[in-house]
Amino acid sequence: MRTHGDTAWLGSDSDQELVQRLLRRDEAAFVRLVDTYHFRLLRLALPLVGSRSVAEETVQDTWLAILDGLAGFEGRCSLKTWMFHILLNRARSRAAKEGRSLPFSALGPAEEGPVEEPERFTAAGMWAVPPSPWGVESPEALVLRGEAMECIEEVLAQLPANQRAVVTLRDVEGLAAEEVRELLQLSESNQRVLLHRGRAKLRRALEERFGEAR
Repeated sequence: MRTHGDTAWLGSDSDQELVQRLLRRDEAAFVRLVDTYHFRLLRLALPLVGSRSVAEETVQDTWLAILDGLAGFEGRCSLKTWMFHILLNRARSRAAKEGRSLPFSALGPAEEGPVEEPERFTAAGMWAVPPSPWGVESPEALVLRGEAMECIEEVLAQLPANQRAVVTLRDVEGLAAEEVRELLQLSESNQRVLLHRGRAKLRRALEERFGEAR
């Protein structure tokens, strides 16, 4: 599920080179940046704010903040992670203004207890035993199929907000655990439990969907 080569469409540009193109008001670079990241920002904003309309507004505010802040980008993290930081800050500001809090500072009652099926995961958080039965196709082949991706998106949309954000950042966007903990202001144990619970639900959904089909 992880994505790679986020700026491959700009050739060999590094983040700093891409920022320089954007600072020069390179319209093509900005259009491609928006095309690449707008949906991804929106997908992350939805579990943070809970409403499609508010998520759209938050993402629009994020794009304005990205443009305003480009000159200050220092490359201490990837451009993608920097943009996610801005989105989280905008979501937190919106929540504070509306008297709400984002659902990531604590696991909450629904998240207490042991991790689901811990034997299915390695210490690094990967599947120790792949979902089964897979039939004659490999997991990679299934994930590449539109049907599997539709299933994944459906299950992601149904996950609790904190699980959805963690799984999206770790497994869809490919961020490291430390980056996700910093972005969502989670402890190491909380992030690990949320990730395992979310992955377990995705695994069950994939097994049910594709196991029954075979």
